[in-house]
Amino acid sequence: MDYRKLGTTIYIRCDRGDEIVSSILEVCRQEGIQSATFNGIGGCSSAQIQTFDPVERVFHTEEKSGMLELVSLMGNVVAGENHHTHALFSFVEKGEHKILAGHLKETVVLYTAEIELRPVADGVIGRKYDPETGTGFWNFE
Repeated sequence: MDYRKLGTTIYIRCDRGDEIVSSILEVCRQEGIQSATFNGIGGCSSAQIQTFDPVERVFHTEEKSGMLELVSLMGNVVAGENHHTHALFSFVEKGEHKILAGHLKETVVLYTAEIELRPVADGVIGRKYDPETGTGFWNFE
């Protein structure tokens, strides 16, 4: 993983074998960033995607490996290491194009990933949890 800060934006390149979410969090630690938003694209070899079940209040995880085209990565970092990340992958299975999307737990880079990280200026965004839904939301206090 390598990155450059140009203006107020940080550009991250993840290389083969890098885990994307932990790489983003590492850049935030190195740069002292508490809150940020990010987006990206790339090619991955494995992914763990989750879908939240509000009735059971648990995440169901699906794991996929192989050539996964990271079509869209978006998320945020709040209050340090707390992140909320979604991803959309495309892949070919038995000759058909398919997609896998949802909350991203982790993904490993196959050849590269390019991520734009935008730190929040003049403040920090936290996360508060809603006991009714069992999920978290931005906290501006």
